[in-house]
Amino acid sequence: MTMIVIEDKGQQDKKHELKHIYFESHGIYWERYPLPCGDYILCTEAVMDVIKRKQKRGIEPKKMDFLGTYSTCIDTKKDIQEIISNICGKEHARFRDECILAKNNDIRLFILIENEDGVKTIEDLQTWDNPRLHMQKWITTPSGERKRVLKYLTATKGISLAKAMRTMQEKYGVEFLFCRPEESGKRIVELLKLKEV
Repeated sequence: MTMIVIEDKGQQDKKHELKHIYFESHGIYWERYPLPCGDYILCTEAVMDVIKRKQKRGIEPKKMDFLGTYSTCIDTKKDIQEIISNICGKEHARFRDECILAKNNDIRLFILIENEDGVKTIEDLQTWDNPRLHMQKWITTPSGERKRVLKYLTATKGISLAKAMRTMQEKYGVEFLFCRPEESGKRIVELLKLKEV
């Protein structure tokens, strides 16, 4: 039977082509629908039932129509800076709510963080050096002198991010995983094949 992956309609167009190329080159069909949590799920019989019933009525499925139809999902992050924003920044409340939604609906939520920093595990973050900690900008002092200063004085350190991730794993059952961008499609398929374990 052909594997079908559902990608969240909220995923930005043209930003996930490496994943699509992997799916297509491995005979995996993919479609886009709005998902209540996660960016990728396996199209199970229950998911297909929702799609068929809505199509029969001539309407598009809404994200909450899929609650209760899947038990594993993968949420992808384009880099470590995005997960910092989700956990330690302005996106925290939204991200936390997604984790709670997954937990309350018995959905196993994997957060797959793509990166080219060599980070493969949460432990690797302990020694990860956030490049933002070294970015500088020019300022003019009150006396008119121009000088360079650090741009992001409070940028999140790797050790702080690792601690926050461990806390979220314990509290919400979410699992943080890492890969290179070109490995993302393969990892998504591997995780979805674990599906109902």
